[in-house]
Amino acid sequence: MKIGALRERAEHENRVALTPDSALQLKKLGHDSVVEAGAGARAGISDDAYRAAGVEVLGDAAAVIAAADVVVKVRGPEPDEAQTLKDGQTLISFLWPAQNPELLELFRQKNITAVAMDMVPRISRAQKMDALSSMANIAGYRAVIEAGNQFGRFFTGQVTAAGKVPPAKVLVVGAGVAGLAAIGTAVSLGAIVHAFDVRPEVAEQIESMGASFVFLEFEANQDGAATGGYAAPSSPEFREKQLAKFRELAPEMDIVITTALIPGRPAPKLWTEDMVAMMKPGSVIIDLAAERGGNCDLTVPDQRIVSPNGVVIVGYTDFPSRMAAQASILYSTNIRHMLADLTPAKDGVINHNMDDDVIRGATVTKGGEITYPPPPPKIQAIAAAKPKEKAKELTPEEKRAQEAAAFRKQTTTQVGLLVVGGALMLLAGLYAPAAFMSHFIVFVLSCFVGFSVIWNVSHSLHTPLMAVTNAISSIIILGALMQIGSGSWLVIILAALSVFMAGINIFGGFMVTRRMLAMFQKS
Repeated sequence: MKIGALRERAEHENRVALTPDSALQLKKLGHDSVVEAGAGARAGISDDAYRAAGVEVLGDAAAVIAAADVVVKVRGPEPDEAQTLKDGQTLISFLWPAQNPELLELFRQKNITAVAMDMVPRISRAQKMDALSSMANIAGYRAVIEAGNQFGRFFTGQVTAAGKVPPAKVLVVGAGVAGLAAIGTAVSLGAIVHAFDVRPEVAEQIESMGASFVFLEFEANQDGAATGGYAAPSSPEFREKQLAKFRELAPEMDIVITTALIPGRPAPKLWTEDMVAMMKPGSVIIDLAAERGGNCDLTVPDQRIVSPNGVVIVGYTDFPSRMAAQASILYSTNIRHMLADLTPAKDGVINHNMDDDVIRGATVTKGGEITYPPPPPKIQAIAAAKPKEKAKELTPEEKRAQEAAAFRKQTTTQVGLLVVGGALMLLAGLYAPAAFMSHFIVFVLSCFVGFSVIWNVSHSLHTPLMAVTNAISSIIILGALMQIGSGSWLVIILAALSVFMAGINIFGGFMVTRRMLAMFQKS
């Protein structure tokens, strides 16, 4: 089949749904590709680059729609653009079906099979085609870069000859893909980062990235994750507790990045006008939910405004498009993986299997019917955190009993070893010559002293300690060299073996030590 990519008509949309590299991969699935002239220009991809990849470049959108069996876009088509789609054609793009019922009705009337990339369920198997996550990752990164552009100071703290510069304090509201990307970027720039999310199970992810999790003591909203890995709406009581916490944090924060979205609903208002008034002049708010109404009361979509007290509020809705080249690569890869699932036989024939959870979840119209909303996925993206069981604290009597049992066990083992060792010494004393016994006693004492010394060293020090002590303890090589001059052939063989093994100890010990030290050296 032919895959056709259209040029985006939205004014600030610079992405393209098909790149030359993705077209080459689609060729392996049995698909040919066509693209509208100039479709990739704003993403830095020329028509010649498409032609070099074997993609046919057509003059306008009408020609692409007429030639293609599957049309791919970034943003959903405008009503007049949707009217030009052919009966039975497949469309793959962002569609936001909950906000565009009229568009779904139009697709139903025209018998369009519409696949919404924003409806791909967030399960492990679907990560490769999760375009929302791909774009959110870019948006989170770009949000911090934009905040740095608007913020008048360093992110990282510095001590200079001209004075001390405190580090910026950043609050990220929402720890989804965009939030985690923002956290990682802000931490890497040296800021002190705090993050909040209604899902307590993401606290570990936040802290592992070097940020502090803003935790609310509120039992009624412990399960904040909805089906598919998104946040669920909060209860009124939880919301009031949440807003109270934000009011507490507002005067301290230099930068606030809000990312909270709930599928199918307007963005929740989390940063109110009075919180903005509490912030310091020159502070910055980046609202990544601006396209869905914004998390901040004062956000104006696609605009940068300054509040009366000097707080900059950025409501741009095109953060991924501001990194069009990278965003196009990731989005076209998501499209390619979706087409790979739609072409399981790799023979260029689309098999729209509605029994597949991923395909069913993303399909919003098919066969003249509206199939939105889909059934919930069987697997959640993030499993609910299991409550940790607290270790039972022992009473003083139980502790003493436990210590006594451990002492008896250790004493029994030591007595057993002494009995066995004594029996062996007795047998050796009865039958072995006196010269052997003198050496044997030294050997046994050395083993006992060495075992006692090494066993009492902390386990965390065993590797570096053993690396050196292996070399030092190989002083026994001197005794082996002395015995090589003996007249007995058996002693000579044993002494030679001792020299060989002691040599391995010497060189191996220092080689291990050298490798360990190299691991901590800066390249």
